[in-house]
Amino acid sequence: MAVAARNLNSSYNIVPLVESISSVLHSLNLQNPNPSNLASSPLDQFTTYLNPNLVIQVVKSQTNPHNALFFFRWASNPNPNPNNYSHTQRCYSAMVDLLISHSMFSTALALLESSNKLSDSMVAKFIKAYGDRGDIRGAIHWLHRAKMIESGRCLYSYNAILGVMVRANRIDLARAFFDQILKEDIVKPDVSTYTTMIRGFCKLGMINNAKKVFDGMLCKPNLITYNTIISGFCKKGLLENAREIFDLMIAGKDCIPDAVTFTTLIDGYCKRGELGEAKQCMDEMVRRNCEPNVITYNSLINGLCLSGKIDEAKMMMTKMRLNGVKDDIATHTSLLKGYCIAGKSDDAVKHLKEMISLGVKPDVKSYGVVINEYCKMGQLADAMALLDEMKARGVNPSVSTFNALLRALCDSGELDLAIDVLKQMPWRGCSPNFLSYYTVICSLCRLGDRMREVEDLVAGMLQRGHHLDASMYSDMVEGYCEDGDVEMAMGMFCEMMEKGFVINLQSFSVFVKELNGKGKVSEAEKLFQDMCRRCPVLDMASYRRILDEHQSKPWAGGG
Repeated sequence: MAVAARNLNSSYNIVPLVESISSVLHSLNLQNPNPSNLASSPLDQFTTYLNPNLVIQVVKSQTNPHNALFFFRWASNPNPNPNNYSHTQRCYSAMVDLLISHSMFSTALALLESSNKLSDSMVAKFIKAYGDRGDIRGAIHWLHRAKMIESGRCLYSYNAILGVMVRANRIDLARAFFDQILKEDIVKPDVSTYTTMIRGFCKLGMINNAKKVFDGMLCKPNLITYNTIISGFCKKGLLENAREIFDLMIAGKDCIPDAVTFTTLIDGYCKRGELGEAKQCMDEMVRRNCEPNVITYNSLINGLCLSGKIDEAKMMMTKMRLNGVKDDIATHTSLLKGYCIAGKSDDAVKHLKEMISLGVKPDVKSYGVVINEYCKMGQLADAMALLDEMKARGVNPSVSTFNALLRALCDSGELDLAIDVLKQMPWRGCSPNFLSYYTVICSLCRLGDRMREVEDLVAGMLQRGHHLDASMYSDMVEGYCEDGDVEMAMGMFCEMMEKGFVINLQSFSVFVKELNGKGKVSEAEKLFQDMCRRCPVLDMASYRRILDEHQSKPWAGGG
């Protein structure tokens, strides 16, 4: 192996050399990164090839951080060292990145401290790592450490903490640190500082704050800066403002808009239904020698489909293919939506089958579009058939698709089938959510004679971690009243009060009527008083009026 390694040219054959070193490291089977009883002679054959690029590549190729660290320490002091090799900052950066990625923070810190390499840029790595773990306090601790080490000159660390806060949606903290940078005036914010703040404000829809930061930049914006704020305006539907930024970008001539810039604008115009502007923007994109990509075409195709212009959308897909851009699942899902919006459900089904024949596998969204359309049209057998097809093809339906089917089944009076579908959801790879249970349970409550089934479904719902809300409680109280079970209705009403829920007016009217009909006038009054005392009843006068109206009416029957 030594001869083979020596015959390698370190400049051009680095891959085989990295593989040879990795093979030796793997054979050593290291458990301790710096074992005192292990001679380094197996690695000595590679001494003459040591250079920073080789060391970086070897470190990056290691899946075992102990192997990487052993090699790193050997390389820093091999004996002999004919080329007087020493690690560069980039070498330490690669080693620290690997250690941090394996949560070996203390080892990384010890390495940096022992070599006097604990700098602002290195601390920034720790700040980001702690932020990625959700440890905001730990990230802030490292920022303070950087400020002490660098006497406040720690722009990398400041930028890292801003990134942590923005990713965590802690924009107030991010703004506080940003203001601190400006106030201390020890380091000047760079384009990364401003762009991170702009991204943070745009992320939370605070576009005016983002624009204020943009206008106050003391350095030139870069492409990422422009794209970030243009995207922020587009997401708010403020295309005029986005276009102003775009025009500013063009006029400045410092940045050339890329596919992301144009696609963001095109998508923004499409979502506002301004398809003419979207097409003009794509034409301008081509004039500026910027090639539209699949996302660009998909944005325009989706916009056309949402406007019911399915034929234009199909022509755009043809143009897309002719220009060498391959359509994907998103393209076809948009077409499916377009067919449905245009009232061409049969064509949607036909296109779904064509997708399969073309080798494009429909995903959960594709199937969901057609199933939802079937549900709207009352073609429930066809919707169920597509669900079966999804199961056969290994595609698990989304909970929203199931909920659309459950709603359609309940509206059409197919409650037994709705119950079956609800119970089959886990078997079909989808866990019911609260809305799934709510749809079926409340439909059953309206019938009044199926409360035992309601109780079974509620038990399953609670077992899955979902809880009844005020609306479901109200429907169940009403359901027990329709079933003539006043005791269960009263029990449910009391349980509502314990949870702090207020029954709705309609259900309260049915409840009071049932109590009075059973001769429980005093119980109705007492329960009303308890509800007013224990729950936040906003419209107490309306409840009082319902109670008085029913109490003033004669009732028949006994309790």
